Amino acid sequence: MGPFLILFKEDSIINEFAKKDNKDLVNEAIRFREVLVIDQNGSVVGTKSRDEALRLAREVDLDLLCVSPDATPPVCKIVNYGKFRFEQQKRAKEQRKNQKIINIKEIQLSATIDTHDLETKANNAKKFLAAGDRVKIVLRFRGRQIAYADAGMELVKRFIEMCGENAVVEKAPVLDGRNLIAFLSSKVKK
Repeated sequence: MGPFLILFKEDSIINEFAKKDNKDLVNEAIRFREVLVIDQNGSVVGTKSRDEALRLAREVDLDLLCVSPDATPPVCKIVNYGKFRFEQQKRAKEQRKNQKIINIKEIQLSATIDTHDLETKANNAKKFLAAGDRVKIVLRFRGRQIAYADAGMELVKRFIEMCGENAVVEKAPVLDGRNLIAFLSSKVKK
């Protein structure tokens, strides 16, 4: 029977963290000969060998985490890795919560749209703008309607005027193939 490895419960927890997130170099995963060691209080201990740095971390029942592997020599810090990971996840969750998500709502028009239908679509666009979303206006020309592109441009400009004061023209109407496209954004912030 070959040699076997006895892991303490704390070491197995640390190894589980290291397996889930391979980018963190912790304890035995650090393979550099010499590292610059920063202790748990934030003061620089100095350049030590990997084994000596691990010994220093174990003396205070903490872990050795490589915070800057690209530096010369690599910088390692003595930290509680479980607490470090928890704080990292907490910060990432907070950033996701504060992230601003902008939705783009598309309104499709045709060159032969009736006045009432145009008003209904303008009211929908106003609701989207009031909610803080961007609105993409697309007027599709079918068949020979492309010959009346200037009438389509007037229709889109009239639609923009119907959207009211809360609308800001982010991108003026531009003919792109058989589509006339414009973008509106809201003055109201989400």
